[in-house]
Amino acid sequence: MSLFKSGSLAKAVEAIVSAGGSDRREAKIVAENLVAANLTGHDSHGVGMIPRYTESLLEGGLKVNQHPKIVFDGGAMISLDGQQGYGQVIGLEAMEIGIARAKQHGMCVMGLGRSHHLCRIGQWAEQAVAAGLVSLHFTNVISRSIVAPHGGADARFGTNPMTVGIPIPNEPPFILDMATSAVAQGKIRVAHNKREKVSPDWLIDNEGKPTPDPKFGVIEPFGALRTFGLHKGYGLAVVCELLGGALTGGGTWHSDDRSKKRVWNGMLTILIDPSRLGTGDAFATETTEFLKSLRKSPVAPGFDKVRIAGEPERETRAKRERDGILRGRQHLGRNRRRGREAESRARDPRQTGRGLVNLRFWSRRGAFEEVEVAALVGLLDVAREDRAVAALVLGRRLLPGGLALLEFGV
Repeated sequence: MSLFKSGSLAKAVEAIVSAGGSDRREAKIVAENLVAANLTGHDSHGVGMIPRYTESLLEGGLKVNQHPKIVFDGGAMISLDGQQGYGQVIGLEAMEIGIARAKQHGMCVMGLGRSHHLCRIGQWAEQAVAAGLVSLHFTNVISRSIVAPHGGADARFGTNPMTVGIPIPNEPPFILDMATSAVAQGKIRVAHNKREKVSPDWLIDNEGKPTPDPKFGVIEPFGALRTFGLHKGYGLAVVCELLGGALTGGGTWHSDDRSKKRVWNGMLTILIDPSRLGTGDAFATETTEFLKSLRKSPVAPGFDKVRIAGEPERETRAKRERDGILRGRQHLGRNRRRGREAESRARDPRQTGRGLVNLRFWSRRGAFEEVEVAALVGLLDVAREDRAVAALVLGRRLLPGGLALLEFGV
C-alpha cells in the first residue's frame, strides 16, 4: 500500500488544473475540493475524477474560470446558470448566494443549471449547516446514462444524488449525502481498478442480468447500475431528475448519445433558517433528545456503535488527515509497471524512490498525443514549493500549453 499526504496531493492536482487554463484561485478550489472528497472516504469523487475532467475540458464540455450567472432573481427564489464551469467553484459561489438570501428572507429556493460536475454534494450541505441553515439538495446528472429504472434492463439516467444537511446543537451536523443508485458510479470504477468484485445487487450486465463484475459499469459493452431500495430509490431518482434537471432549467437526460465526456449537473437547493420558523427552541430540544434516544439502542453484532449520517465521513477524515490517503496495492502495481516503462523512455534522473504515479499529456496545439512520465510519490510528499510540484507534475518533456492528467489509484 502507498499513502499520499493531503497537502502535497492537493498541490499536485492544483498544478494539473492550472495547466488546463484555470486561474490560481480556481485551481486551488478544485484541488482542495477533490482531495477533501478523498479525505472523507468518498474516493469515487476525489482526485480520480481528474482524468474525466481533462477529457471534458479537451472536448469543450468544461469551461475554465466561470462563475454562476443570475438568470432570475425573485428575492427568496433565484435561478442560476453554472455556465459549464468547474462545479467546485460554481457550487461554492452558488451556495454563498443562496445562504445570503436565506439569511435575509428566512429561506431560499435556488435552482442551479448547467454546472460541470459538482463533486460531493455533501460539501454544499456542510457549507449551509456551517451557516446555521437546514439544506435540501436534489441533483441530476447530464452525462452518459448509467442507471437503469426499476424493472428496466438498460441505463436511462444518472446516479442523481439527494442530500440533506441539518445543524445539530452542540455537536457536528447531520449530513445525508446519497446517490439514488445502489452505489456511486465512482465506486464501480474503484472496484474495477482494484480488480475486485461488487454486489450483484448493484449492477446489471449488458443483457440486464445482475452481475458482480464491475467492468460492465466501466468498459463496453456497458450494463447499468441499479437503484437502491428497488422502486423506492427509483422514485427518488426521478424526483432528482425532475427537480434538479427540469425545474432548474438545466435539462434532463433523454439522449442515446453516450460519446460525450462532460458531466453536467443541475441542482435544486432549498435552504431554511430554523431560527426564523418560530420553532427554534423546539427544534434544538427535540433534535437533542431524539439523538440521545437513538444512541441508546443496543449495538448490533458486527457494529461498534450507532452512528448518524455524517459521522463516518468525519471519522475517516480524521484518520486520513493523520495517516494519509491510501491507494490500492493492485492498481499501484499496474502503475509501477507502466511507470517503469515510462521511466526508461523519459530517462529522467529524478525518477527514483518509492512508488510511481502516471501522468498523461495531451497537446493543445491541435495534434493529439499521449506521453507517459513517471512521477514519484516520494517527491509529491516532500515537495515544498508550488513551482517544484508543478515541474514534477508537468515534467520536462511536456510542451508549454499542454495538459497533464494524473492517474490516481483510488
